[in-house]
Amino acid sequence: MATYVFKLPDIGEGVVEAEIAAWHVAPGDTVAEDQHLVDVMTEKATVEITSPVAGVVQSITGKAGDRIPVGSDFIVFETDVAAAVEKKPAMAEAKPAPTLVEPAPAPAPALAARPAPNAKPVATHRGQPLASPAVRLRALEKDIDLSNVPGSGPAGRITHADLDAFIAGGGRLAVSGGRRKRTTVTEVPIIGLRRKIAERMQLAKRNIPHITYVEEVDITALEELRQHLNAQYADRPKLTLLPFLMLALVKALRRVPQANAHYDEAGGKLLQYDAVHIGIATQTDAGLKVPVVKHVEALDIWQAAAELARLADAARDNRAKAEDLSGSTITISSLGKLGGIVSTPIVNLPEVAIIGVNNAVDRPVVRNGQIVIRRMMNLSSSFDHRIIDGADAANLVQEIKGLLEQPAAIFIE
Repeated sequence: MATYVFKLPDIGEGVVEAEIAAWHVAPGDTVAEDQHLVDVMTEKATVEITSPVAGVVQSITGKAGDRIPVGSDFIVFETDVAAAVEKKPAMAEAKPAPTLVEPAPAPAPALAARPAPNAKPVATHRGQPLASPAVRLRALEKDIDLSNVPGSGPAGRITHADLDAFIAGGGRLAVSGGRRKRTTVTEVPIIGLRRKIAERMQLAKRNIPHITYVEEVDITALEELRQHLNAQYADRPKLTLLPFLMLALVKALRRVPQANAHYDEAGGKLLQYDAVHIGIATQTDAGLKVPVVKHVEALDIWQAAAELARLADAARDNRAKAEDLSGSTITISSLGKLGGIVSTPIVNLPEVAIIGVNNAVDRPVVRNGQIVIRRMMNLSSSFDHRIIDGADAANLVQEIKGLLEQPAAIFIE
């Protein structure tokens, strides 16, 4: 047997370090050649790294959230002498992780970070809390539930000092009667995709002077058309609001073409695109991703719906490829039924505009002097004020509004 030191391989694309997303082996494990060892995350993708040899894992470097330089010692194996030769490690196909900016900040309800699997609660006990008989007697006398008391002793054992500190801190909890105070604090490491989102959000908010423009849209006629098309063409992809908005946006951008662009701040220039590649902010269990529907200007309504559904499913199932999550020239952010009344989406660097969709509701409005019930929806859209003036922002949203309120115009060239 011999020792084989496996160094973190060059993942490509100029990556100089990678963040550990999740380990799938531990010291002492026996692994086969090409077995999945660890997931590492770069700026663009999550990569599955597999074992270059068969053997026993002696040691690993780092934990989830740590960043490891390419070429540094990563895993040490005990393996056959014949296998202990330098070879290129196998890497599974990358699972893309977007370099995107979510339109709504992380604290918003729809985007709030979920506790990571390795989150460790402070001051919680599994099963019976560890404590001496004397501590248990004191807790019983004072009606204290020991499962709520942080223990500082070995293996979380609760001491008299812990009980005194708990009572002094106002944490006296009666086992019987009354409502209990909650004292547990959970540590949630911000790692992986959640950290990438946080970094990109901070960068976008710090560098871009945002202007947000809100307008209400009467989508009654659009909703009637959508339902009619779904009933008439039941064998075709189901139409939601978004494919109509995507096609309306293509037409509206002809009036304000500078909104379909990337701002190259370092080069001092605007890259303005003829092609319309629309990013659709999509919530997934792994965090917010932005799959990109390419060349929407060349799609009909059903093609747009089908491609949108395919990419959204791929993003949620972690099947999206890197090219599916990059290249957007403008982004749509829709929280569906959670859309609220108004939002302030954050522009997706290096884009200069993002169209935010709020919830659609039936409510009374005045039409021709009469109060009638209409289907109303707000568009809350943000722009990079260095490039898009207030008038341009208003023109773009008003153009979209006009098309959505008269949806037949979407299909007329």
